[in-house]
Amino acid sequence: MSYTVVLTDDPAPHVRRVTLNRPEKRNALNHALRGEVLLALQEADQDRDIRVTILRGAGKSFSAGYDLGGGNEGLEYPYFTPGGEGHWPRHVTEGWMSIWDLAKPVIAQVHGYCLAGGSELATCCDLVYMAEDAQMGYPAVRFGVPDNHFHSWFIGMRKAMEMMLTGDSLSGIECAKRGWANDAYPLEELEGRVLAMAERVASVPPDLVQLNKRVVHRQMEIMGLRTGIRAGTELCTLGTHTKSMAEFTKSMREDGLTNALQKRDSPFGDYRVKEGEKAS
Repeated sequence: MSYTVVLTDDPAPHVRRVTLNRPEKRNALNHALRGEVLLALQEADQDRDIRVTILRGAGKSFSAGYDLGGGNEGLEYPYFTPGGEGHWPRHVTEGWMSIWDLAKPVIAQVHGYCLAGGSELATCCDLVYMAEDAQMGYPAVRFGVPDNHFHSWFIGMRKAMEMMLTGDSLSGIECAKRGWANDAYPLEELEGRVLAMAERVASVPPDLVQLNKRVVHRQMEIMGLRTGIRAGTELCTLGTHTKSMAEFTKSMREDGLTNALQKRDSPFGDYRVKEGEKAS
């Protein structure tokens, strides 16, 4: 199909590559981009010649998070999720978790910012490789509650608690050390290393790869990962009713998103947001 905010190419035999293509917004995840990412992954999953897919971001970052700067105006939700209270966290969580249900492996190639919704997307891929200086974090905990509660599962209770209480990020090196990512490399080596791994995965018979992908996911689900993440969407829903969320929303409405984010992050000295880079 024809895409408007993702690019696709086949850089090696049996390997599809999907590139998030809103670089001017640090690949902020609006409805169009979320929908096209999933459609492109599904298209690769149905292509008999493709055995593994790489997911990466164009420009300076993998993804700086969900688009909060008006990028969804005039756009419909890209897929159906039952409505009612908590619709948004259920919607995005079910979308990203659908990557688990694809038959073929998806590899996240992460550089620059991988924040909030971007970290949710990368987490739900099967393998994650990062640039050493990339940053994975969830700064949105400074005004709300995450949609996808993956942190305790993938980086351990103590560090997860620290991230949830501060909104601080982890470098690619630390993500690999703690197990959120498979490995971290210098930025200039990242693309080559990821492609080499994709080719390595593609060398295994695809019927076995598809079963063995499920081997790992089913064990994690039996331990409660999927149930815990789905239950977490209810806590996210409660977070939308807090005084802090109301104050942030008011600040965003009155002062503009960039100023609201700068005010949010100024005590921490990080995540500087410039005009035109509106994501959380």
